Amino acid sequence: MKEEIRQNGKTILSSEDGFSIRMFFNNLSGKNFSGKEYRNYVRNIAFGEMGFRPDTIELYCDGEKVRTGTLPEL
Repeated sequence: MKEEIRQNGKTILSSEDGFSIRMFFNNLSGKNFSGKEYRNYVRNIAFGEMGFRPDTIELYCDGEKVRTGTLPEL
């Protein structure tokens, strides 16, 4: 199964390992972190290293959208 995180129709991360993309999506959407830890993760990792921007993100599994989240403006 191919899993992807997309933003504005562009695939930013993808994998077929069955777990890493869902973990990243949960990190990005604030499910695994909160408060200062979440803001630091978004600022330094998502924006700084992965290339995301403040906006909607979408999780796709085999080409079908299964979840949506939002990266906040910091």
